[in-house]
Amino acid sequence: MSGKVTFVGAGPGAADLLTFRGARAIAEADVVIWAASLVHPEVIEHARPGAEIMDSAAMSLEDVIAVYERAARGEVARIARVHSGDPALWGGTQEQMDRCAELGVEVEVVPGVSAFSAVAALARRELTIPEVAQSVILTRLGGGKTPMPDGEEVSEFARHGTTMALFLSAARSGQLARELMAGGYTPDTPVIVAYRATWPDELVLSCTVETLEETVKEHRLWKHTLFLVGPALAASGTRSHLYHPGHFHGFRRAERGARDALRAARAARDE
Repeated sequence: MSGKVTFVGAGPGAADLLTFRGARAIAEADVVIWAASLVHPEVIEHARPGAEIMDSAAMSLEDVIAVYERAARGEVARIARVHSGDPALWGGTQEQMDRCAELGVEVEVVPGVSAFSAVAALARRELTIPEVAQSVILTRLGGGKTPMPDGEEVSEFARHGTTMALFLSAARSGQLARELMAGGYTPDTPVIVAYRATWPDELVLSCTVETLEETVKEHRLWKHTLFLVGPALAASGTRSHLYHPGHFHGFRRAERGARDALRAARAARDE
């Protein structure tokens, strides 16, 4: 029988952000392929004694597929492919899963903590604030090694005025700031800049769209850096309806007076 490949999201850095399911997949693997340049080495300590450990930094896609072919031939039962962050974002995982399907190899995907949620936690900010921002756009700046599809320019996304998380963009911070403002963010829109979030040498900075380029260059950031942008990063004073005494759901009844007040507030807002 053919083996199984489990793609494991190792999270943004800190080894204890690995999920229990991910740790179990690594512990059960005969072969562990991990991105040593991006994943904390303590994550690989979950591997069992005798497991074959391979660093994907020195491997091409063809080299990795050759390992999956061993699983297709039944030479190894379980392979753990360990990626940083979450496998669904900028991990190059789909091309690997497609090849596994062609080989008839079973695939499992274990999600991981993405850097954008880790940075929000470090900054102690909610990214979706009532009446300010109810959406989060995950994207990156164009002009890198991988072309951006038409219509996915930062300036186009910025027109929504909501919260944005920008990956892989620090090397062109000036262009990033210009596109953010071209899309409609004001110069004083708050920005959180995070370098190597959750690693021992992490750096989390606050600035604005106007001072973004200056901040990045002052600290010489060009890799492993993520930006959160949007008015929600400085918003306060709004209240969620979820915990309002006038809101009801399957486990709680609304208070009559509070419900009337909530309805009146909604009506005034919609006028």
